[in-house]
Amino acid sequence: MMKSIFDAMLFQKKFIIACSLLFGCTSLVQAQPKKVVADKILAIVGDKIILQSDIKNSISDIVRQGGTVPDNADCILTEQAIVSKILMLQAQKDSLPVTDEEVEAELDQRVRYFINQMGGSQQTLEEVAGKTIYQIKDDARESVKENKLATAMRNKIVENVRITPNEVKEFFDKIPKDSLPFFESELEIGQIVLYPKASRDMEKYIIDELNNYKKQVETKMISFADLAKRVSQDPGTKDQGGQLQINRNDKSVDPSFLSAAFRLKNGEISTPVKSKFGYHLIQMVDRNGDDAVVRHILMIPPVTDVEINEAKTKLDSIRSKIIAGTIGFNEAAGKYSEDEQAKFSGPFILNRDGAPYVTIDQLDRDMVAAISKMKVGEYSQPTVFDADQTKKGVRIVYLKSRSEPHRMNLRDDYSKISQWALSQKKDEALQKWIVARVPTYYIMIDGQSKSECPNLKKLTENESKAF
Repeated sequence: MMKSIFDAMLFQKKFIIACSLLFGCTSLVQAQPKKVVADKILAIVGDKIILQSDIKNSISDIVRQGGTVPDNADCILTEQAIVSKILMLQAQKDSLPVTDEEVEAELDQRVRYFINQMGGSQQTLEEVAGKTIYQIKDDARESVKENKLATAMRNKIVENVRITPNEVKEFFDKIPKDSLPFFESELEIGQIVLYPKASRDMEKYIIDELNNYKKQVETKMISFADLAKRVSQDPGTKDQGGQLQINRNDKSVDPSFLSAAFRLKNGEISTPVKSKFGYHLIQMVDRNGDDAVVRHILMIPPVTDVEINEAKTKLDSIRSKIIAGTIGFNEAAGKYSEDEQAKFSGPFILNRDGAPYVTIDQLDRDMVAAISKMKVGEYSQPTVFDADQTKKGVRIVYLKSRSEPHRMNLRDDYSKISQWALSQKKDEALQKWIVARVPTYYIMIDGQSKSECPNLKKLTENESKAF
């Protein structure tokens, strides 16, 4: 049975998104290869080549992340790669700005994602990849920049595409009624978060403890590695004796930590260093220019009921102002919330697609308990929650909306439908641009790929010669 227009579009969209996230940064977690057949050039676009290994590694990454790979994945990905090269080359011609800082931020984000996939262990990622974090970044840097240039060009092409209510209705009416998706109950939930700070007395206690640990290591009572395994509160490095590879220019590492570490000589141990995570002892193991191997012990000053109650009192005051209408929820979140997400994407919890609609299974246990007795439009009392394994937070929760389980319809789902309709219109605008631009670029495709992938034929009308 043929997929509906809606299902087909959604499937293709999810696959393309998965490809765009991973393409250009493939082999990030590939283990060291065994003997394999020599690589093969599948296509050339201008002066850029697309290798068979690029496509195979992209498919492997998608499978590894639990994505669905269609039978013609090689053909789809090859077409995507060719289009990406065209967009990238046009972006260079148009001098679209992509800064080194943007590239580094993207690399840091991807590395953090894969570290999380490896259970939060940088060492595990490096062992699986057979490379250090910095080698992984160096290998991916050029392709990530190309990918960002292609994205910038894509955004430029579709930036003026708009959608009207009539077009939204036309889009919805084309979806076969028996193929309309069924939505579980979805919620829009905002939060304003405070993280209670430990008292000065507790911080002094932790500093004294770390100074005592430093003396124990320096007097040979215990090794730094054994002490880290025993007392460190960093779950990502504790089992490895606190060992961590760092680079002086790595923006994903706390700057205070980096600054203190690179002032040390080999074997030297720092005094207690404060970072956004807590207090550290750092031992320099080996340094080579801007790269270094260190060991560290992290201790997090615990907060008491006194600090938690202070945070509750502050949030209660904020809640009263919101209810009284003297400040809006979004404004209050921007001004007071200490949640990192709120600084970049607002105070509402986002789903995997980046939309502010979540199902109950996407919420943490404390959040489920907080909203269980709330009505739409209400603000919770300040409540304590576990932010992570070692950190507690206090928050007020805003239940903006809650939908009932239902079949997709224009009344309840206009916003979603309009987004999908706009996305389709942008895709059509992009395809039109590509069709017009393809003849202006030199494109060659491997003969076997052309014969096996009908979707590539439209890209080779200007091909002057075959492989």
